[in-house]
Formats: sequence, structure tokens, C-alpha cells
Amino acid sequence: MGDKTQTHPGAAGRALEADQPASVRNVVLVGHSGSGKTTLVEALALSAGAVNRAGRVEDGGTVSDYDEIEHRQQRSVQLSLVPVEWDGIKINVLDTPGYADFVGELRAGLRAADAALFVVSASDGVDGSTRMVWEECAAVGMPRAIVITHLESARADFEEMTRRCAEAFGGDDPDAVLPLYLPLRASEGPDGHTPVTGLVGLLSQKLFDYSSGERKESEPGADQLPDIQEARNRLIEGIIAESEDETLMDRYLGGEQVDVKTLIEDLERAVARGAFFPVLAAAPAAEGARQGLGTVELLELVTGGFPTPFEHPLPGVSTLDGKPRELKACDTGGPLVAEVVKTASDPYVGRVSLVRVFSGTLRPDQTVHVSGHGLADRGHEDHDVDEKVGALAMPFGKQQRPVTHAVAGDLVCVAKLGRAETGDTLSAKDDPLLMEPWRMPDPLLPLAIQAHSKADEDKLSQGLSRLVAEDPTMRLEQNQDTHQVVLWCLGEAHADVALERLRSRYGVQVDVVPHRVSLRETFAHKASGRGRHVKQSGGHGQYAICEIEVEPLPGGSGIEFVDKVVGGAVPRQFIPSVEKGIRAQAAKGVAAGYPLVDVRVTLLDGKAHSVDSSDAAFQTAGALALREAAADTRIHLLEPVAEVSVLVGDDYVGAVMSDLSSRRGRVLGTEQVGSGRTLIRAEVPEFEIGRYAVDLRSLSHGTARFDRSYARHEPMPPQIAERIREQAGDNA
Repeated sequence: MGDKTQTHPGAAGRALEADQPASVRNVVLVGHSGSGKTTLVEALALSAGAVNRAGRVEDGGTVSDYDEIEHRQQRSVQLSLVPVEWDGIKINVLDTPGYADFVGELRAGLRAADAALFVVSASDGVDGSTRMVWEECAAVGMPRAIVITHLESARADFEEMTRRCAEAFGGDDPDAVLPLYLPLRASEGPDGHTPVTGLVGLLSQKLFDYSSGERKESEPGADQLPDIQEARNRLIEGIIAESEDETLMDRYLGGEQVDVKTLIEDLERAVARGAFFPVLAAAPAAEGARQGLGTVELLELVTGGFPTPFEHPLPGVSTLDGKPRELKACDTGGPLVAEVVKTASDPYVGRVSLVRVFSGTLRPDQTVHVSGHGLADRGHEDHDVDEKVGALAMPFGKQQRPVTHAVAGDLVCVAKLGRAETGDTLSAKDDPLLMEPWRMPDPLLPLAIQAHSKADEDKLSQGLSRLVAEDPTMRLEQNQDTHQVVLWCLGEAHADVALERLRSRYGVQVDVVPHRVSLRETFAHKASGRGRHVKQSGGHGQYAICEIEVEPLPGGSGIEFVDKVVGGAVPRQFIPSVEKGIRAQAAKGVAAGYPLVDVRVTLLDGKAHSVDSSDAAFQTAGALALREAAADTRIHLLEPVAEVSVLVGDDYVGAVMSDLSSRRGRVLGTEQVGSGRTLIRAEVPEFEIGRYAVDLRSLSHGTARFDRSYARHEPMPPQIAERIREQAGDNA
């Protein structure tokens, strides 16, 4: 890192296979939308020889040809894999969406990777969501480096952006975030802008000029040495501070010259264990050029400074009955344990699963056990099934290049796993195992849908099941109270992509309808009612009379039925009929068509006929009695109240609390969570938070997140309840 000048590009057009974990690096690119991640992936592929100078793969297309929806939306919406080779090392580059709605794809990329490259635009800076991902990586000790892009922008300032990255990512130790290279600028142009044409290696003290389209090395001039030396000394001190050799700092401060080889070895070890975070610069190649600025340096960092899969802690593994299973990390000869990190549908191949192999070796035509547990609440029912693996391939844009195997530590695409879903574990059929699932964000934006036509209705169920199989961040709900089909999404863009996939991939056209909240009704006061069902129209008639009393009960009590009939006024065989009629009417509602709850109904008296009374007649009488009792008192409409926890930066606490109050929310308390973060706990009616996932993101500039859970139903304000009753009357 820093001294290498030779390049070993991977041959374009061939599938890359690794025979041992040590020759694999898995790196995920993280950054906000527009930071330049996909452009950087293409630049790395060009420098590594995976594409030609026009940026195209051998038989057409580019590495960014992933999904028609992405082209229409003009942004990445899914995780993609681009494998390249450098110095005999296979690098699996995972490009993730930068938009917050697709954080599930980002989490999948973090699960599959062993290190992360944080891509920061020199013109835009570090946003709040990128800081949150950095904290997630820090929590698990994932090695990280920072790449500053868009240096061609007139507003670009590499030194200032490096300082801001140190503030955002360095925490208590900003000297752990330092540049390995400084930009080399050309003479000032007519517009006053000085373009970056190369880099200065601080450890090697060499200049790397990219202005010709090829990386050329030279010695710095005497006028450049003072600036280089100042930055170099700070870098050396930062590296030595993280050195495992505790004597090195004392020797350095004592005047000893530390050789570059020792510094590079210490740097690589510090990066690999997540203690030092180098900053680099990168820019795409000019038209016709073979190498983009900084791409060689990045490839050297990934191959030399990022860890092998051996150093990736194995996620928790257990048997299907929950017993922990200890496995050796990245053992190619061990039991097969692999995980589906992404699922996609190909119109020609069918379902394609992107798989990370953690143990063992995966081969084509192998029968594996597919286990999916723990996501039943999102429409992924627990399942265990044996399936035969189809062809294995490495993706490159729209191409799939066949490979013969995938060793532990590698990533591979697997065809024809018809039952495998994102998050599932693949293991040997005679030794089935289950990996602990990664943490998924909760989908909190409801999207109520219905089939557009009868033909769509026939295909809707299968289309939805395939949709949620691909995306575990989406939850499918068949609401029994409102009789709506609801897709819970992460945001509006996530919802738009779901609808587009239903239409274009699965041929299902749906209409979006207003999402309905599950309301309830209850009695405000005690009331009485008389149900009289008497009819005579020839032959057997219908005769049933019952008198009831209804009184409210505490929340959560449901419907309680009490029999206090004396003297046989209602024959014993018809008392269950009265209860059945009352419960049936309660389920339909007595005021606005919502289920009646939390009341005690007492049967006091009634009359029967020896010939004309029947089960059906007393069911009808019971329902009539309940309706009459409701007509004589006030009926409360009960709305669901959610318990909401909002984690937000201190700068936005006031705005968030004010917004919650405007939503009829009750703030229960706040507490400090770490540095600069506050957790706000509140209770808010669900009527008011249908779009809170979108509104909170806008309010906090993407830095806040929230959780919600059902607390209880409680009476809604009279004016709102009256409006809902009027709407129910209009729709009747």
C-alpha cells in the first residue's frame, strides 16, 4: 500500500473463482445517494481490467446494468455484486443503494462483506444516515476506509472534507482518520478551478500522475516536500499510535527513523482490526483512459489492508432445535453453512439467490437443506426443505458467468432454489443448521392495495409471496379487521418499487387504496334493550323476545355474556342462541360498523312460544336487543394507540416533540442515548402516524428512526368520531 506501482488486472470476460479464502476480499460500498458509489465500482472494474476502456464488459453491457426499475428511477434500489481481480486476489465489490428506503439492501451488503468503503462526496459531505451506518460498523468492529469522490467539482476541497470526516467518524480519536494520499493539482485553469490530476503518496513520498490516463510515478519537487512532510509526520504518528509494538512510539519520538515497510505492515494490521481508517481520493477515468484517479491505490488498500474472510467472525449457528453449534471460521472442509443475502427473479433463469458461503464448499447439483426461521411476522413462514442447487455463477452486470464451486468466504449466485428466500440458511441435507438472522429494519409505512381486475386478483397472492420472499424488509399483512391487504414498506420509494415489481415482474396490476385503521366501539354508559322478533306468515312462525342490559367494562375485557333469566322465561336451549346473536352483532358493530368490545351483556328476561320459537329467532332477537340498547346511549369509537420510541439527534429533539404533540401524542419521557442522541418515548394515535416514517425522515434530515408497538384502544375525540360516523353513514 503506497509503494506498489505494478498492476495485475483481471482478465475481462472470464468468471473469477477463488480456491482458498485467503485469496478473497469482500468489500461493501456505503454512502448516500449521489455520492458516486456506482461510478466508483465502474472505475475499479476498469482499472482491474474487468471492462474495456469504453466501460463495457466483453459481450456488451456495463457493470451497472442491473435492473430496469433502477434505470427508470435513476437511482440504485438493490444490492449488486461486481467481482474483480487484483494481484491474484478476487475482490467481491458490493454496491449498495444510498437511499434510506433501501437500507435493507445495505444491511444485506454489510452481512456479506468483511470490510466497508465509505464513499463521501467532496461537494456534499457526510449525511446523518451515513454516520448511523458507520456506528453500526463500529459496533461489530468492521474494518472501514473512506473514499472522497467528486474532486472534479469546483467546490471540492479534499483537505476540508478529510477534516469533516475525522469529526464525523473519528469520535474521541480524530487522528484515527487520516489521508494516505494528498491530491496533486494541475495549474489553475481559466475558470479559476485547479483540477486534480494525481496523488502524492505520504508513506512512499512518490507522486502518482493520472493525467495521461495511466498511472505514472515520479519524485516530488523540492517545493512540494514541506507540505508532504507535515502531513506525513501526522500520518506516521497516527499509525504508530495504533501499532501493536508498544515500543515503537517511544523510539519514534526519540528520533529513530521507522522504515516504510514497518509502517505499511502496522497500517494494514490497524485497518484490518478496525482501529485506523485511512482516507483516499478517487475519480472516474477520463474518456479513453484506462485508469481512474486513485483506483490503483484503492485496489492496493483492499487487497493489502482489508481482512481475509478468515478474520470475519462467524454469525451464530445452531441446529434446527436451537442448540448452539461451534464451527471453525471459514473452514473449506467443514460442514456447509451459507446464507442467502439477496433474492432476485430472472425472466429466463427464474429465481437467483446471491449466497455468502461461511463454511464448507458449495458445488453445482448439490442437494442442500434450506432453513428459514424467525421472520414469520413479515410474511416469511418458517420452512425447512431440501433442494437441489442449480448452476453456480458470478454476476457481472446482466451476465452470469458459470463457476465450478464457491469456497468458504466467497460469494456466488445460485440458480433454481425455488423455496429459498432472503435470509435463509443453506446447509448439508444430513446436517441441517440455522444461522442467526441479521437485524432487519422495521417497515413502518402502510400501503393498502387491491387487485385492479379479476385477472389480477387471481395472480395477486402468488405475486405478493414472491415479492416478500425477495425483500425481508417488506411485511405482508392480511388485516382481519379491515379486510385489507397491506404491504408495510420502509418509505415511499420502497413502496413505488414494490408496485413496479408487481406490475413488471409478476404481471399484477394493483390499485392503492386509503389505509384503514382498526377501530372499535364500546358503550359509554349502562343501557337496556329489548329484542322482539315475532312473525307469522303461515305454517311455523318466528317468535323470540329477550331483554338485556349492557354495561361498559375496562379496556381489553372483550365481550362478556351473563345469564340471569329466572323461571324459564327463555328456555335453556335458546340462551346460547341469544348469546350467539349478540356476539354476531357485536362483531358487525352497533354505530359505525366497527367491532363492539369491552362490554358485559346480561340477559334478564324474555318470552318464548312452544311452537314458533327457534334458534334462529332468538339469534335475531339478541342482535335486535343489542342494537336497541346502543340506540339509547352514547357509543364511544375507540382508536388504537401506539407506543412510539424516536431516536433522534439532539439538534432535532424540539422539532420532533412539537410534531408529536401536533399529532395528539403524549410524550412520556426522554433519555440521553450515547453522545448527541436522545430517545423520546410517546403514545400517539395510529390515525396520526400512518405517514410518520416519511415525515420523520424529512423533519430530521434522515437522522432519526423510530419504533412503534400497539399499546391499547382508547376513545377518540368526539369531533373526530362524529366525522367517521358520518363517513360510515355515507358509505352505507
